[in-house]
Amino acid sequence: MMLLLISRASAFTKPLHQIRHHQSSQLFASTTTNISFDPSIDVREKATSTLVIGRHSTLKSLIEQQDSYVSLFGFRPHPDILSSMHESISGNQATSSHVIVPTVGPAIPRPPHRLTLCSLRNKVTRHNHPLSLHSMTDLVKSSVKGKGPVRIMVCVEDEYPLAPIAGAISRAFPVFSRKTKSKKADAGEDGDNGEEEEEERMIHVTFLDSKGRVVKNEVEINAAREAAEGVRLACRLVDTHPEELTSTAFAQECHDLFDEDDTVTIEEIVGEGLKEKGYGGIYNVGKGATEPPRLVIMTYDPPKDDLTEEDEEQSAITLVGKGIVYDTGGLAIKSRVGMCGMKHDMGGAAGVLGGFAAAVRLRTPRKIRLMLCLAENAIGPESVRNDDIITQYSGKTVEINNSDAEGRLVLSDAVAHATQHFDDSDLVVDMATLTGAQLVSTGKTHAAILTNKEELEHTAVKAGLVSGDLCYPLLYAPELLNKEFNSKVADMKNSVKDRSNAQCSCAGHFIESHIDSKYIERDGGWLHVDMAGPGSKAERGTGYGVGLVLSLVGSPGFSSRS
Repeated sequence: MMLLLISRASAFTKPLHQIRHHQSSQLFASTTTNISFDPSIDVREKATSTLVIGRHSTLKSLIEQQDSYVSLFGFRPHPDILSSMHESISGNQATSSHVIVPTVGPAIPRPPHRLTLCSLRNKVTRHNHPLSLHSMTDLVKSSVKGKGPVRIMVCVEDEYPLAPIAGAISRAFPVFSRKTKSKKADAGEDGDNGEEEEEERMIHVTFLDSKGRVVKNEVEINAAREAAEGVRLACRLVDTHPEELTSTAFAQECHDLFDEDDTVTIEEIVGEGLKEKGYGGIYNVGKGATEPPRLVIMTYDPPKDDLTEEDEEQSAITLVGKGIVYDTGGLAIKSRVGMCGMKHDMGGAAGVLGGFAAAVRLRTPRKIRLMLCLAENAIGPESVRNDDIITQYSGKTVEINNSDAEGRLVLSDAVAHATQHFDDSDLVVDMATLTGAQLVSTGKTHAAILTNKEELEHTAVKAGLVSGDLCYPLLYAPELLNKEFNSKVADMKNSVKDRSNAQCSCAGHFIESHIDSKYIERDGGWLHVDMAGPGSKAERGTGYGVGLVLSLVGSPGFSSRS
């Protein structure tokens, strides 16, 4: 076992080709988009376009404040133009209107300016974020056009934290790209307009309160900045192809992130070490790959001087992430169509890592552990076979009847470790792109959650509504569903007998069955998050899980406005 002190570095958006040296950065177009949350009014003079986003009713109030136009925009658009734009969009759906306006005002004359109003729904149903953050991402993505600095002004209203909104905006600007330099590249959904992009692009985000004033609270702005960086980290990792993001490279990312932060330590168990120490799930899933499987354990201890007596009384939280860097299905191989996109099968690990990294940078006043189960479910002479029987860290034996149900195997080892050894933790949260059945159960925007405590179920749903990482409960009935894993020759099989019998719940119950009994006796909580659907959209990672983690651990900026 290797113990390393690690530290903080500005590696959130560090390209992985800097780790894999055979990749030449000379070949790729620079498509870097930087996002700034500086509330300074100086940014308005640099912007070539402005996007104003908010609920339809809130936009109306802002437009009526004609005396504030110059201070907000840096020029004075004609009130009739803004009123007409507002009237052309509806408060019953997410929609936008844009116009090219002359920059008339006291400032130095500038070229005509693209001005866009983005209207969010005035009302949403109870299982959606009040500002419909998914719609906000889509509107920003479709409305930011062309080159040059862009200013985004968000009418947040007073009751909604800024950090989840910042995360939603950051999703609109993907980081990872391996497109080669070309002046006539095909236009795509990511906003490339067919021209060579060699300069960094700047997106300036400004938040406005209910009276149209710029929000300048440093605590809230910092939370917004770190949440956005966490989301972009998760998105970049999910988008990176498996030739670059191997299990080894993923572990290196963890070290790079905290290279100079003495509040975080890293421990790794790698390759044959997993077998020797009894982590049969992680080892057997990853043993057929060219890069070894590994269990990465990170621990964040907040600075003692920053803690109150109430903070010190809080129990630690353990986060567990499924990090299957590529999933072929193993010897139960996926189809050609079914295998494409399986680089996203480490989305759970990316989400909890992004959340953990942001929580550390925000100096969250609570001890947090992070366990990443990193492996590639590859095909080779050493691959685990259907009919093999493996022994998990819990001591239970599992008959493999589907090598493509590998995520539950790796997570079970980590959950067993956490509940056996972390006596100071009273909550274990595992996150994974676990089942296709999740999409059938709760859809493409809501993760499915399963938990042994009803109050924790309510807490998770509320955390989803605050953060915008929406989630919804599954059926919890282990006494009815565990029979699906009955085996004649082992303690259980790893896949269900009847796929039509609450399959998504069954997958979670498999993981739960490896929780240490003493942890349950001391009333420990367990929360399973299956985010196969919301983890990606249109072939891009969404950064799902970052906000949910930050809300669950109580990071600054994710509980209430300062």
